[in-house]
Amino acid sequence: MTSLSRRTIISGGLGLFGSTVLVACSPTIPDTGSVGTADALEPRARQLLAAHGIQASTAEDAVTALDQVSQRRPLALTGSVGYDQVAFADDSDQVTVPLTGGQFYLSMAPYRTQTHECYYHNLGGCQGELTDTPIHVTVTTDSGTTLLDEDATTGANGFTGLWIPRDHTGTVTITAADTTASTLFNSGPDGPTCLTTLHLA
Repeated sequence: MTSLSRRTIISGGLGLFGSTVLVACSPTIPDTGSVGTADALEPRARQLLAAHGIQASTAEDAVTALDQVSQRRPLALTGSVGYDQVAFADDSDQVTVPLTGGQFYLSMAPYRTQTHECYYHNLGGCQGELTDTPIHVTVTTDSGTTLLDEDATTGANGFTGLWIPRDHTGTVTITAADTTASTLFNSGPDGPTCLTTLHLA
């Protein structure tokens, strides 16, 4: 079991995101100060997303839709997800918008033979090994509360993304066929939104 209390420094596949460097799975979220309180996406964000076929009324909807795009990564549109904001970008524009729904996006990529290091999930960049794979996910807090206990299927990117309450720590367990993997999660301000240490064995 790998502790997720420290940030992972990763390398490879660099691309410019304004003045911020992004990688396939981004280690940093741009510092934009106050993220605001508006629930609806601003017109500029809607325009950027629509240019890539994503229709969404909120940032949360956009995160879910982009993560579920049925193409292998990388995509032309990226989206780096943090605790309370998401940074969308393509070759011509970038916009950071708040996640105002009060939940934390946790995206998980179980694997059997290969994985990659990640901290903040990149919706258009991260590619996991096991695509279109039925799994069962259980998310339990350190106090024993079960936040999620449900079946899911990994997408074309090899990930399954779930919204969970913010500010909890605990354990994620994934079962696929006759194999199981577990790792720690942290849905607090410094917690990773990308879990790639779930080795099915």
